[in-house]
Amino acid sequence: MDISDMIEGNGEWLAGSGPRSDIVISSRVRLARNVAGYPFMSKANRAQRNDLHQKCRDKLLELSGEWNLSYVDIDKADEVDRQILVERHLISKQHACGEGSRGAALSPDEGLSVMINEEDHLRLQVLRSGVQLKECWRVADALDTSLQQRLDFSYSPKFGYLTACPTNVGTGMRVSVMMHLPALKITGDIEKIFRAAKDMHLAIRGLFGEGTEAVGDFYQISNQTTLGRSEDEILSEFNDEIIPRLVTAELNARTILEQERPLTLDDRIGRAIGILQNARLLSTEETLFFLSHLRLGVAMKRVAGLDIHTVNLLFLKTQPAHLQRMLGKAVEGDMRKAARAEFIRQNLKPKK
Repeated sequence: MDISDMIEGNGEWLAGSGPRSDIVISSRVRLARNVAGYPFMSKANRAQRNDLHQKCRDKLLELSGEWNLSYVDIDKADEVDRQILVERHLISKQHACGEGSRGAALSPDEGLSVMINEEDHLRLQVLRSGVQLKECWRVADALDTSLQQRLDFSYSPKFGYLTACPTNVGTGMRVSVMMHLPALKITGDIEKIFRAAKDMHLAIRGLFGEGTEAVGDFYQISNQTTLGRSEDEILSEFNDEIIPRLVTAELNARTILEQERPLTLDDRIGRAIGILQNARLLSTEETLFFLSHLRLGVAMKRVAGLDIHTVNLLFLKTQPAHLQRMLGKAVEGDMRKAARAEFIRQNLKPKK
């Protein structure tokens, strides 16, 4: 699979077409699985890692026709290509920077990826645009069933699926949504949401998951424990309680801005457009910050001539690895900032 071909399009999760995609950028269901008879990755030696890689790769390739999967040997991919996969949320930072014998199977629409030899032997994840957790689970469950017909997974009748991290033991399932919550940040209510989320035993992370900050008002919210709970219980809690509460909170904050602080709202949006259209140097952090306010303006129909999908693409294609691959050369410092600013000027023509 040629990773460079990916940068011309966008993954399904960035389509901006799913339910409530104005606030919920994407839904994800991830399953952690380990092959019986092998130690967890932190204890596996090189020979065991190599054997696991070959065994899991071969079984995934058996399913490639049915599931339309392409295989990527992470060890043979260069640093930029690995980072492109991270920026597209197809592999984790840990997987990109890990030790040898790593691989990934990907679907053409990027809605499905399977990591081999990350923290667990296998990490299956399904991504969809907007609120589509049930669809994510349907696909993940079907692929998991197919793999269990070919691989013997570590399982305890008492505890459930055994995983490297104790918080994943049980179903091995992590459910998460990527949310854009700029209005809550502007009104100063975001900390209340964080406290409420922590009380509900939710993990809140940044754009690229564990260990990253919430740049650009993007927050990845996921369940922290799976032991003693069924998949349906976890999904129902997210669909029926967590997502509606967070969406309502952001919508209320947007209403407050629109009705009580319209000048503040339009000033944020206008400044973002002005800088994005005229800046000559833009860092990644600045770009995410101003695109976040622009995305808010588009979602609230205060900016004409743009749609959510276009803004989502700008978020993705101005990331360092995407930018470098599009330019066809390595660029650093001000050269990278200048190239990013030029790309945005050429592709951003909203009407205020």
